[in-house]
Amino acid sequence: MTDSLLSAETFDALRRIDSATIANAIEHFEVRDPVTGYASLELRCQFPEQEPMVGFAVTATQDTTSAGDDRALRLPEVLDMVHAAPKPAILVVQYTGADRLRSCVAGDMFCTALQKLGAVGLVTDMGSRDFGGIQRRAPGFQLFCPGAVVSHGYGAFTNLDITVSIYGLTIQPGDLLHGDVNGVVSIPLAIAEDVIVQAQRVLEGERTYFDFLASDQFSFEGLRRRMGGQE
Repeated sequence: MTDSLLSAETFDALRRIDSATIANAIEHFEVRDPVTGYASLELRCQFPEQEPMVGFAVTATQDTTSAGDDRALRLPEVLDMVHAAPKPAILVVQYTGADRLRSCVAGDMFCTALQKLGAVGLVTDMGSRDFGGIQRRAPGFQLFCPGAVVSHGYGAFTNLDITVSIYGLTIQPGDLLHGDVNGVVSIPLAIAEDVIVQAQRVLEGERTYFDFLASDQFSFEGLRRRMGGQE
């Protein structure tokens, strides 16, 4: 199932392109500064063998490490948001507590439920767990997080449907995200289909570059010209 803003064919095309090529294609349109729109290397793709994840952001913040916490968990509200969101959806959760290295947002039970509701992945600066269980019970579901934490703690969702920041990537509700082993990048929705066309041009340019490096026509001067004169 897909949202009417983008066709199923558009999603299929985006999933056939790696995230680094998507990032290069976006730069062509000069819609944002080239140092923005992507997450840092702290965000890790936990299932790198899977195809690129593409979907619309559903956002929240959470604290799982405050001792004695008795705030409402608000998990049903998060499920409501995912259920009502354009599909495919990606849940994005930013940590708001004081001990992020011990935080844990999800395991196989939560990720499998998210997949049942039309989500294709989870992006978070928090830990997660049950990685093997997620792969067995929710095959194809992607997880971006910094690493594993064994216990879920006390997981109180603190804010819903707000702008969040995940390792330098600002994400608003409804943003189109693309992620794979290279990381996560946001795609401006207005140019999503144009990005696909430009990405093919990027790939063709790379093909001719590598053909040049492997050919008898290779020269240092030619390399410098192709690299824009940079040493």
